[in-house]
Amino acid sequence: MPIKPKKPCAYPGCPKLTDGQYCEEHKKLTDKQYNLYERDKTSQRFYQSTEWKTVKKRHLAIEPLCRECKKNGVLTKAAMVDHILPIKQGGAALDDNNLQSLCWSCHSRKSVKEGSRWGK
Repeated sequence: MPIKPKKPCAYPGCPKLTDGQYCEEHKKLTDKQYNLYERDKTSQRFYQSTEWKTVKKRHLAIEPLCRECKKNGVLTKAAMVDHILPIKQGGAALDDNNLQSLCWSCHSRKSVKEGSRWGK
């Protein structure tokens, strides 16, 4: 199966090539900026809680591959745990049945469709 070519990092002035939107350096920077200035404080406290970190770690151990990529026949290591039904829309915050493992790319795509973060 052919591999998609890398594209330039979307961060202004960055010449690095990446598989996602940003290179590793700028991905961390944009995530940090989002968490500091854009994410609401309630969500921020939840995602920094010991309880969430424990559930997230356990879920990634059980489901280490991206669920969406796997549906398409591609095996990609999951980078994060996503709420299938977002908490703000009534989804259970710590219920395993409302969680799925996703790679950065699939999670970003889902976030845009939901209107959270980039799709405002």
